[in-house]
Amino acid sequence: MKPEQKFWHELKKSTPKITWTRLENRSAFGTPDLLGYNNNCNFFTVELKVTSTNRVRLSPHQKAFHVKHPRNSFIMVKALSLNLVKLFQGGDVMELDACGLSLAPLRQGLEACRLLLEDLGS
Repeated sequence: MKPEQKFWHELKKSTPKITWTRLENRSAFGTPDLLGYNNNCNFFTVELKVTSTNRVRLSPHQKAFHVKHPRNSFIMVKALSLNLVKLFQGGDVMELDACGLSLAPLRQGLEACRLLLEDLGS
């Protein structure tokens, strides 16, 4: 199993209060990996990334999506070297691309990320 797929399974298992739809879209490049829906009736998107370095690799299409949709879009990065999950707002995509994991995240740790996504819209 690929690292990003393992990360997806870990996230899905740890967020039972969120309904996830995995987006396998080959026609609209840059569309995030996941569409989430929480108990507050809020939709949001999450792009999953796994990295073993400080750099977070984002395609030009992914960057463009998050620039165009800065709210309720997120980039969740699993840093293998730190064994840590970081959550960034989609609107911070250009800074994330430039700074990598040294950019201050919106939340850090899978539990903190879960809580934020569950509480969106409350």
